[in-house]
Order: sequence, then C-alpha cells, then structure tokens
Amino acid sequence: MKKWLLILVAALLTLVGCNAQEDKQESNSLKKVSVVLDWSPNTNHTGLYVAKKLGYFEKQGLDVDILLPGDAGADQLVASGKAEFGVSYQESITQARVQDVPLVSIAAVIQHNTSGFASLAANGITSPKDFEGKTYGGWGAPLEQAVLQSLMQTENADVNKLDMVNAGDLDFFTMMQKDIDVAWIYYAWTGIEAELRGEKLNMLYLTDYSEQLDYYTPVLATNEKMIAENPDTVKAFVAAAAKGYEYAINQPKEAADILLEAAPDLDKELVRKSQEWLADKYQDDAAQWGEQKLAVWRNYADWMTSNNVLEGEFNPAKAFTNDFLPTKEAK
Repeated sequence: MKKWLLILVAALLTLVGCNAQEDKQESNSLKKVSVVLDWSPNTNHTGLYVAKKLGYFEKQGLDVDILLPGDAGADQLVASGKAEFGVSYQESITQARVQDVPLVSIAAVIQHNTSGFASLAANGITSPKDFEGKTYGGWGAPLEQAVLQSLMQTENADVNKLDMVNAGDLDFFTMMQKDIDVAWIYYAWTGIEAELRGEKLNMLYLTDYSEQLDYYTPVLATNEKMIAENPDTVKAFVAAAAKGYEYAINQPKEAADILLEAAPDLDKELVRKSQEWLADKYQDDAAQWGEQKLAVWRNYADWMTSNNVLEGEFNPAKAFTNDFLPTKEAK
C-alpha cells in the first residue's frame, strides 16, 4: 500500500512540475516590447492600459512595458530603436521625417484635433481678434506663433499685438494666476478639470478656424526598421491596442478605473469625466479606431510649409500606415 502511495505522490509531483514548466515556457514565449508615453499617464493612454490589464497584449503574444518618456522623449527612443513603440503626434512625426528620422504613425489615438486656445471667461476672449493686447503663455516653439498668426489672420488681427511669453512647465491654472490670458490646451484634460473646478472657459478650437489644423494628435508610432523586420509584432501590438481603445469607447467607466489602478495618483473624478468626454472622440466618424487619411497628413504638412515651420521634402504617404489595423471582421 505504501509503495502505491509513493508512486501516486511521485506522479502528482511530476505532473505539477510539468505544468509549472509549461507555464514558464508560455511566459517565456511572449515577446517583450515597450511603448513609451508622450507624457504622464492620462486618458489619451487608457486603451494601452486596458490592453495590458485585460490581457489583450498577452493574447497577441506580447509582454508590453508601458514606460514614461523621461528626458529623452518618446520620439527619440522609438527612432533610435531603444523602444519599439511610442505615443507621438502628427506634427512631430512630420518634422522628424523631413530630417530623415524614420518615425511612422501606425494608428490615430483620437480621430480629430481636440486642442485649442483657452482662457477664463472673465477675460472676454471669444475670438482670435480678442488676442490683440493680451498675453499668451506657451513653451516657445515656432509652431505656436504660426498657429496663432494663422487664426488671427482669419479676423484680420495682428499677431504682433499679442504678447507671447514662455511659461515653461506651468499648468494652465497657474498661468491664469500670473497675468497670462490665454494658453493652448487639450479640452479632454484641462478643460474637464476646469469644469470640475467651476471655472468657466472660453475655448477656441483649432478645427473651428482651419481644416488644415485638424491633424492627428496623439498617434501611436514605431520606426521603419521595426515595420520592415518585425511586421507581425507591429500588427499584434496594434490589434491589442485597438481592442483596448474600443473597450474604452464602449465602457468608459470601467476603462477609467483600469487607468486609475495603473496610475493611482491621478484625480479619480477628473479621469472618469475625461474618459466619458473622450469616449466618442477616439473613433468619431472614422470607419474604425486608429484609421488615418492621406489628405489629413498632406493638408497639415502643406499648412506647415506655407507657414514656414516645415522645411524639406515630405512624403505624407510614408509618414503613416493603416496596414496594421485589424480588419473589421477580426475585431
């Protein structure tokens, strides 16, 4: 009897050992890649956190690390191959490519530009004409002046009558306390925060003044080498990310909770309200989440060139691709 008991115990131990070995092999079979955020975690990134939490990346054979950008920035890390994927913007990819930096956009996170110039309602800025005699707080990029000038020209206003100051890393609400009248914000975050603070804003969206300024911001990006040498990995990453963002579209409350679990220091009410506001804007009027149009890339580059913020040869068809988006049937 003891002999049979020993045999049974040995068999069970062998079975447990085999199962553990299989689990280890399965874990080792996942391909480890990283995606670098453009900023600290926020609702632009929710789909990535959903894909990681709910196992969408794992089901695609990927072990994905979601990283903060640090000093180098997502574009530099992705372009150099130190990270496989990153969160970027159409404007930075456009500028990078004319300098032979091989970044490629592989999905639009949000279908239309939700940014614009915000001011406290008490400042009475309701049109670009009202920028005259006011102070704008920004980060000192040539693109800012070009956009402001473009908007002001629609109402024959003089950009030279707008005082532009470099506000550095100051947030919108701190700027408004320091004699700055207007700043460039994304409504999905700062605008929603203003609502929660009870601050009434006047918001001038870029898309209200120019179709050419309706560019993709943000986007998911990789580099040309990754596409050429590891197309299956790129396809797997985009498929999982798409599923993550589709979840955020359909279940914003649950998606917000997943983001909050990953970034517990974020304000809960802000995340939940922002997620609700963005839910129908991720895909908007596109046939599917992530889709990009050649006309959007061409039009914005033409605007940048005509406003002297882009120099060099730019091929919009090589700056983005829809090839890795899942087909509708496979979603």
